Amino acid sequence: MKILLLSALLLSCMQAYAQTPEQALKAKLDANPAIRADFSQTVTDINGKQIQSGTGTLALAQPNRFYWHLTAPDESLIVADGKDVWIYNPFAEEVSVLGLKDAIAASPITLLVHRDKSTWSKFTISEKDQCFNIIPKTADTGVQQVQVCFNGNKLASLSLDDTQGNKSHFALSAQLPLAKEDNEMFSFTPPDGVSVDDQRPHDGQ
Repeated sequence: MKILLLSALLLSCMQAYAQTPEQALKAKLDANPAIRADFSQTVTDINGKQIQSGTGTLALAQPNRFYWHLTAPDESLIVADGKDVWIYNPFAEEVSVLGLKDAIAASPITLLVHRDKSTWSKFTISEKDQCFNIIPKTADTGVQQVQVCFNGNKLASLSLDDTQGNKSHFALSAQLPLAKEDNEMFSFTPPDGVSVDDQRPHDGQ
């Protein structure tokens, strides 16, 4: 009888401390609240054929700060400064600026620095072999799913599947904790002469 009671107690304790995939993902992200890393990008089409490759730098800092700089083959920049998201195309000399919530709706990848419960509730999260699949519950985005993989608590790679069947895979390297001077990465001012498309919600709209 004592053995049965002890087994039942252990089982109830295990159930109490069992993490959902969402909780497990948040715990791993919280273990590295501010990082920077280099990435190599590979894009394949619906048939698995490579159609693009590139390199760049990313930085993440909770809450709501995100830096994504593709440096090759063509330059592009995404900066989330904690309130707004700036998307800069130097070749086209264009900048789009979105509200943070609109950017999150467009790409689940920004969940990596977001902690709003209502936003997380819009995605289904599953876990397998240190990888987490993040799938929007609605079909009004251009993203089918994002996969986030870890090596222990260290962020190892990101993958994004779009609705056209293309997969973008980003392998991370040279990952370091964010230094104090790196905070400048999360500030963006449109260069002189570029076209700015302000899509942020404004009062009265």
